[in-house]
Amino acid sequence: MKNKLLLLAFAISLIASAQQHTYGIYFPDGDRENKCNAFTKVFKQKPNYVRFGVRLEDNKLYFEVNNKSWYNALFKEKGDGIAVDIVRRKRYSCDKEVKPSQIRGVLLPPVYEINKPGKLKSAGRNRYRVYIGKVPPNLQKEEIEFNLLFLHNKAFCKYYTIYNLEKYPRGLLDMGVYLDDITYKNKKITSNKNDIVTKYKKLTFSIPFEKDKSEYKPEDIKPLYDSLQLTDYNIKKININAYASVEGSTERNFTLQNQRAKSIAGSLQSFQEPSIVTKISTSENWVEFFNDIKKTKHKKLVSLPKKKVKAKLINEYAVNLEPILRNHRKAVVVLSLEKKDEYKKLHVDQLVTLFNKAVRADKLEDACAIQNSILDRLRDKFKPQVLKNMKIPKSKRYLRLLTKNCIFKYFVDLRQTLNVEKELLQLEKLEPNDKRLKYNLAVLKFIIWKHKARKIDRNQFKNQILNLEKYGISKDLIDKMIVNYHIIKAEEDLRKNDHDGKDKSVDYVLKSYQDLVLSDFDYLSIAQFFTYYSSIYDAIHTIENKVNDITVDEDLLFYYLNLTITKEELTSTEEYRTVMLNAINMNQKRFCSLYNSALKKGVTFQLLEDEYLRATYCENCSK
Repeated sequence: MKNKLLLLAFAISLIASAQQHTYGIYFPDGDRENKCNAFTKVFKQKPNYVRFGVRLEDNKLYFEVNNKSWYNALFKEKGDGIAVDIVRRKRYSCDKEVKPSQIRGVLLPPVYEINKPGKLKSAGRNRYRVYIGKVPPNLQKEEIEFNLLFLHNKAFCKYYTIYNLEKYPRGLLDMGVYLDDITYKNKKITSNKNDIVTKYKKLTFSIPFEKDKSEYKPEDIKPLYDSLQLTDYNIKKININAYASVEGSTERNFTLQNQRAKSIAGSLQSFQEPSIVTKISTSENWVEFFNDIKKTKHKKLVSLPKKKVKAKLINEYAVNLEPILRNHRKAVVVLSLEKKDEYKKLHVDQLVTLFNKAVRADKLEDACAIQNSILDRLRDKFKPQVLKNMKIPKSKRYLRLLTKNCIFKYFVDLRQTLNVEKELLQLEKLEPNDKRLKYNLAVLKFIIWKHKARKIDRNQFKNQILNLEKYGISKDLIDKMIVNYHIIKAEEDLRKNDHDGKDKSVDYVLKSYQDLVLSDFDYLSIAQFFTYYSSIYDAIHTIENKVNDITVDEDLLFYYLNLTITKEELTSTEEYRTVMLNAINMNQKRFCSLYNSALKKGVTFQLLEDEYLRATYCENCSK
């Protein structure tokens, strides 16, 4: 009897201890749906524009939200509130197992009655916050994150991990502008660079590597160089991504690939006098290895860690796989070209003098060539006075020169849009049917509409776009403009609460983009568009076929990770591992930083709860 009493006392002690540790929070099991029905309904009805999170200030924690109405609907009852679970980074050390747990870290006391008057305070424009706890002294120097327990009538209804997903500015499909030809800016989301290129000024090709050969002489590269037919162009930059097949020592593979890349760059330099800016990166071609091997009887290799794959790829096994491996040894070479410029050694002031002389002599082809040289100098450091010093008669004969100078001001400075439009409308009077003018005016109207600089009649503008075909503008360019029309229209309809109109435009973009010839930047814009309107899986589908390609744009690849890395149904697949390896090859530091804490600009280190993400991280990022 005494032993039974002791056991009973011990059990009561354990219950009391558990209640104290969880502060009396009720953890429903089979009756969660019944206990949390009201909360779940409000949470699921959260509008897309509502944002919330946790802010840390002087070790104090605040729940922040941008919408009072939703907040008040969520926390209506006396027992509604929030508790904070403080999670430590050391939970995810690669040398120990992560055990699943309902509470991952240190639970702070819950805060209730947070809808009482005076509790929710202004934290700035459209920001409100309520105090929810303080970081204990013993955790203040650790790398930590804050998860939320949402409570309804003191029952635990939702565990919420806050993800710090990277924000990308939304854009239109790149329409370029007409100078001599359609000219585009090389737009990069994560870079401050804004290099101007034309569709004629980049070439991408692949050079296969022979096994164990490290030196490529000019005579090896000459047939390839001749095939490029660079009569009117010089190579300005070379970007070489050198890939090794995956067998053998990683260190030796990288050394060999670097030697190969340098010899290719040196050989290309030998064919021209102007120096070439060269960038070289090296990696093992795990992406194409896994893509190819899963189609063979050796597909079991796809599920193995890289070290175990290398251990198998020796002797006869490697010989048998050589027909596959030899395709993975190559350099992907991107050449940035610039037109040969006979005036390159002259100062810009001398060029202006020559230009004015050519115009006075009515030598329009010479004037055009000199103008191109001047604009080339101005693209990196724009000086408006230079354009003012170029004296061009306001007549139809000089319309091409006038149009280029005018649109160039918009090209280098978006703030000039309204002024440039006004100038182009004056030039249009000289030749109402000029296709360059018509196209450029339509491009400017898109910018004006998107930035709400002036009210635009949508129906009239749509007809203006469709009528461009009469002036010789290609259907491809017009189709791209119509997609951009619906991208802006959807945004405008949403502001007007015209959800039917918005949905029709989203559907149009969804049905139409696949018929367009798009750059990686354009695909990024389309994916962002679908993401904004909560069509996450449409956004994923838009770019999922591109992210296994080793030549994919880095920003597009990381945007795909941004959309998918929190979705366990995707991260557990072999295909996703290949995508991650592609990102690691492209920018290992950027990939590994996804697993930093939200406070250190990562997504969250709690991604490492996912065993598949954890395996890739520990294999490639753990020191």
